[in-house]
Amino acid sequence: MADAARTAALEVLRAVRSADAYTNLALPAALKRHGLSGRDAAFATELASGTVRRQGLYDAVLADCVDRPLAKVQARVLDALRLGTHQLLAMRVPSHAAISTTVSLVRSDVGPGAAGFANAVLRRVCEHDLDGWVDRVAPDAGDDLVGHLSVAHAHPRWVVEELSRALGSRQDEIGALLVADNEAPGVTLVARPGRSTRDELPGEPTAWSPYGVHLESGDPGAVPAVRDGRAGVQDEGSQLVALVLAAAPLDGPDARWLDLCAGPGGKAALLAALAGSRGAGLVANERQPHRAELVRRALAGSPGVLGIVTSDGTAPPWEPSSFDRVLVDAPCTGLGALRRRPEARWRRQRADLHDLVPLQRALLSSALDSVRPGGVVVYATCSPVLAETSEVVTSVLASRTDAELGDAAALLPGVPDCAGPLPGTFQLWPHRHQTDAMFGALVRRLPA
Repeated sequence: MADAARTAALEVLRAVRSADAYTNLALPAALKRHGLSGRDAAFATELASGTVRRQGLYDAVLADCVDRPLAKVQARVLDALRLGTHQLLAMRVPSHAAISTTVSLVRSDVGPGAAGFANAVLRRVCEHDLDGWVDRVAPDAGDDLVGHLSVAHAHPRWVVEELSRALGSRQDEIGALLVADNEAPGVTLVARPGRSTRDELPGEPTAWSPYGVHLESGDPGAVPAVRDGRAGVQDEGSQLVALVLAAAPLDGPDARWLDLCAGPGGKAALLAALAGSRGAGLVANERQPHRAELVRRALAGSPGVLGIVTSDGTAPPWEPSSFDRVLVDAPCTGLGALRRRPEARWRRQRADLHDLVPLQRALLSSALDSVRPGGVVVYATCSPVLAETSEVVTSVLASRTDAELGDAAALLPGVPDCAGPLPGTFQLWPHRHQTDAMFGALVRRLPA
């Protein structure tokens, strides 16, 4: 019989493949369903997340080990083979244990014939270690560097190209960035000012956010402040985006803040706490009703909430010039958060930019209409792709005479090496800052 941890991981893989589930959302339910905690939960988490991250490389390995196209391999069997390959090539699991448990999964789920097939394939996988397989299945780096990096680090070719372009003059860092994308992210907590303090959160203080800590181990939901909603789980990069908006100098009153794309509510909760501590308030807007409900839960109990609105951010119901500060955390490809959203690299296509970029421009324009003259807007994405960052900002500013680019990077004086693609913008990176690759631009609405 296969153990519960491997069974849970396999269930997550199947949910990701067949139901378009998100790994980080499917995992907690699977762990709970199988009663996993501690080391067993950690093992299942690495098994599922690591397999999804490196799926492209593992498929290249498996294609070399089977006697038919992978498309002809039954999907349920292929899920298990990927799981076994990850154990053999990237985890400290003895070969006999990785093979026997995977074969047991296939036997109980599909049948003895499929189990025999899985056993034969995985024994072929054992013939090389990870580096040996990369040498065998990846293009030669001297002939096709992008192709080699794509296979070796399990990123689609177009993603490698876009990330290289975003690095600009630092393209020699692309290998380090791809490695960082494949590392399991740590858990970062944020204390919400006025409701909790960093001192009551367990863990090492974050380097640049005064409200964050890196949780070394354990369930964040077991931390009292997190359980009570006075603190939350939030990457340090996302914390810094909220802090830039809160720190930006403006002219005139500072009473009404807006999070234009608030779901699922992490940045909104921090902004509401910051606003409330100054006697200001936040309106959180979210277009999708189910995400608006997540925002409502995240903001429950926060004193700095003026309202939660469910509306299209490109055509909002409020009057123009209604707010003093506005955050646009725009929908994007998410290529800056591949550590924690491993399936995104396999779902996103370059063609997605054709729909996302016009939406991003429309949201930034709407934010500038929503902020009063003298107020400020922060445009942010969890993607470093230039089409979604500098090109959106440049395009919108070129279409308006009432806005100018401010210096967001100056509001992060302690963060090294974070200059963005436009002067004054900032770009964080997993390999440099151990955060998601958050981009931010500060835009000022000019007085009439």
